[in-house]
Amino acid sequence: MPHRTKPHIYVAGPYTSPYPIYNMRDALAAADQLLDAGVGHPVVPHLTGFWDFAFPKPYEEWLEIDLESMRACDAVWRIPGVSSGADGEVEVAEQLSIPILHSLDQVIEFCDSWSPTDG
Repeated sequence: MPHRTKPHIYVAGPYTSPYPIYNMRDALAAADQLLDAGVGHPVVPHLTGFWDFAFPKPYEEWLEIDLESMRACDAVWRIPGVSSGADGEVEVAEQLSIPILHSLDQVIEFCDSWSPTDG
């Protein structure tokens, strides 16, 4: 299996409050900035909201799916906003020694220093 050429960056941020569709937009805006920078591959757990719309599942099940995706990532980008779910993801990432980043500049710096042999 070929090695990845870009690090996978998990976008962690609010989902349920104040309104899921606005939070999806914010997470996708962050992911789009990462794509535009050309340095990393965004993983956006908020997109499961569309899946949930078609095939609803309990919130806890979505959290477990999201955590499994996060475990496969090289870093977590914690975007702004109050969120117990995203804070929980950060706690798990810290336990797993996955770097936590808080700005696009930090994400770009991380990606620029990442090597395909890291992932």
